Amino acid sequence: MPPWKRTLDVALGLAVIPILAICTLFIAIMLKFCSPGPTFFTQERIGYKGRRFRIYKFRTMTVGADVSAHRAHYSELMSSNAPMVKLDSAGDRRLIPGGWLLRASGLDELPQLLNVLNGDMSLVGPRPCLPYEYENYSPWQKERFNSTPGLTGLWQVSGKNRTTFEEMIRLDHAYTENLSLWLDAKIILLTVPALLLQIGDVRSARTKKTPGQQQRFSPFPFRITK
Repeated sequence: MPPWKRTLDVALGLAVIPILAICTLFIAIMLKFCSPGPTFFTQERIGYKGRRFRIYKFRTMTVGADVSAHRAHYSELMSSNAPMVKLDSAGDRRLIPGGWLLRASGLDELPQLLNVLNGDMSLVGPRPCLPYEYENYSPWQKERFNSTPGLTGLWQVSGKNRTTFEEMIRLDHAYTENLSLWLDAKIILLTVPALLLQIGDVRSARTKKTPGQQQRFSPFPFRITK
């Protein structure tokens, strides 16, 4: 990780810690009334060069939720050319009340600031995947982990759920090949608009107010070529 990137991670990570503390208090109170269980959720993920580490998240699902549905859904996304729409959009029954909003807004991932400060993650980079997802990656696809995984990234601000699996891989490759302070700053600035777009997409899908297939849109002016 370049020195400038680590400096940016630590400086902004420490600055956002108060927001994490406030969200922890609010979400802990919410969970106490709507879903018995812990406030935080830990999960093993794949990071830089295939290294395994544990991420921290706010719990958005019921305790002991079955993961078989996610395995099947992700496997289908990898083999098809369909947009990477999450199960949340279809009304995933494993979610706690309000869990879809925490996930769509990215608030559930705020505890990963601890991973950033610990050096396992960066503020900007490819999203870390689950071990069983990584096992199905081709060698070329695994090259997306030549960068430290991040909270946000080029894929997240380029449509995310409106992109295909192959497009995600290409965007992650493009980020690694063009890594710079300017690129990281641009992605960070575009993250909030991208999250607002994502909330609107998930909400529309859940309420079925938007018929038909979602229109592709990328707020990030970065082109990739095959």
